[in-house]
Amino acid sequence: MSLPLEGLSAIVTGAGRGLGRAEAVELARLGASVVVNDFGQPGRDGSGAASAGPAEEVVAEIRAAGGAAVAHLGDVADFEQARGLVELTVREFGKLDVLVNNAGILRDRMIFSMSEEEWDSVIRVHLKGHFNTTHFAAVHWRERSKGAGGPVYGRIVNTSSEAFLAGSAGQPNYAAAKGGVVGLTTSTALALRKYGVTANAICPRARTRMTEDVFAGFAEEAGPGGLDALAPEHVAPLVGYLASPAAGRVNGQLLVVHGGMVAVVERPRVAAKFDAEKGVFSYGELDEVLSGYFGGRPDGETFGAGEVLGLKRG
Repeated sequence: MSLPLEGLSAIVTGAGRGLGRAEAVELARLGASVVVNDFGQPGRDGSGAASAGPAEEVVAEIRAAGGAAVAHLGDVADFEQARGLVELTVREFGKLDVLVNNAGILRDRMIFSMSEEEWDSVIRVHLKGHFNTTHFAAVHWRERSKGAGGPVYGRIVNTSSEAFLAGSAGQPNYAAAKGGVVGLTTSTALALRKYGVTANAICPRARTRMTEDVFAGFAEEAGPGGLDALAPEHVAPLVGYLASPAAGRVNGQLLVVHGGMVAVVERPRVAAKFDAEKGVFSYGELDEVLSGYFGGRPDGETFGAGEVLGLKRG
């Protein structure tokens, strides 16, 4: 019996640790040949010297299990290094079929304290990094489609966050970047569908080096097999599914995933609509209808992180 991703090749960025590692291992388990990308800096804020260690360790793990993998140590936020990542994949495995964008850093600060560099660095790694790899993958698939005279196989799985959906007071840069990832995903999904390519985004909840502060104090509730409910291994199967032929009809979607749960997020819907009595609103009329509407709702309808994430503190 063939594996779902047999004969396919995949890139996973930020795959040296945490979510990316779990995703790379899962794709290989499902039969894909994997390029494990990781810049290898030790700090979750992107600090420290780059290292080959994290990516090469994951490659060794995949190969020890009988899979095929190579390491790429470049910075995906660098346009030319992202080009090199796609070129390496094609050179090693003949083509690119799956792109999983996961690489990211955190530089948390309240909006009134955040520096320009803290803003720019997070936007660069998350949002520009997603764009760079997606751009070169899209060029590859478009050229293959032209050569084939029809659609080819392509899958993109991008990583967003509930920081975009629910807000995160100390992460304006991260929340903005993750919102941008969703916009990039839906635009890409529309642009590439005629070439046979799908693009989807996930909002994963996982206990990793990146989220150790977010989930500090939350109970490690063991599920089946004793696995922490927030283990990255709960996220990886959804990535494997979205990368597979079975997900051919899933495109432009946003999914929340954690601990045995997958939720499909609807696109924004209109909650209320008001029409001006005389075709043009006056200040007074807006005050009447909007202040009346929002005055009857909870203050901003904001929730604490624990309520949004449905977690319990230990």
